[in-house]
Amino acid sequence: MMAEENVAEKAVEKHAEKPAAKPVEKPVEKPGEMAPAAPVHREAGPARIREGKWGIAHVFSSKNDTLITITDLSCAETISKGSGGMIVKTSREEGSPYAAMQAAFKAAEKAKERGITGVNIRVRAPGGHGSKTPGSGAQAAIRALARSGLRIGKIEDVTPIPTDTTKRPGGKRGRRV
Repeated sequence: MMAEENVAEKAVEKHAEKPAAKPVEKPVEKPGEMAPAAPVHREAGPARIREGKWGIAHVFSSKNDTLITITDLSCAETISKGSGGMIVKTSREEGSPYAAMQAAFKAAEKAKERGITGVNIRVRAPGGHGSKTPGSGAQAAIRALARSGLRIGKIEDVTPIPTDTTKRPGGKRGRRV
């Protein structure tokens, strides 16, 4: 029995040695005063705050040419532009991926000089009666914009697709070549 009493006494002493936990102090609210809001984490989630000046890169790409225009967010003011025809000498190479890439680099450099740090990209194909898929220069232009140091926000397709269309050009018997 004595051994059991010693064990019990040691257990009581062991618990008595620990200091009591400090009570958590809650801030006292005055009448009519709201509690402070929890801290807001700005970096988390898709709606994070984007710093720097943003613009919109309009990439029009057909099989014959690629045009890159960088505007402000309202699309009212053109900041810089470039096209395949400004890069290469022959007209058959205007729509090539190389010409599109060089034109995008040129437009991006001008935009960065004017303070643009990021762009949202709008890709457009001829649409309407023409082709609904962008030309081969569109992908090269998007890659070049990303490589040039501009931050890419979103990429969207803005090709005009008619719900009901007008008569296709060429007449009743089609285009005679």
